[in-house]
Amino acid sequence: MKTVTIGLSGREQSGARFARAMRGEKMGSYIGFQNPGLLFKTLTIKRWDILKALTGKEPVSIRETARLVERDVKAVHGDITTLLNVGILQRTKDNKIEFPFDQIYVDFILSDAV
Repeated sequence: MKTVTIGLSGREQSGARFARAMRGEKMGSYIGFQNPGLLFKTLTIKRWDILKALTGKEPVSIRETARLVERDVKAVHGDITTLLNVGILQRTKDNKIEFPFDQIYVDFILSDAV
């Protein structure tokens, strides 16, 4: 099963993760956000719905994605564009959209220090 971890990762954490990867440690797939505000701005409820609909699925068109989440194609197109721009979704060679993971693990702690 292919899992992606979504979490908070400032420069220091990203640098440490990169250093471990360069030493050959298996890191797994990770999508990091610099702060909680950016994470919540990017991953809105409707965008989570898109990720949920695409998790573990074959690549689909934007129109098919809109059908899966029961939303307007134009609105879904905008959300998919955002998710593509930040690297969460990928576009295939035949112009379909994919989220190449079977599950999402969310890992972060919110505190005054974040």
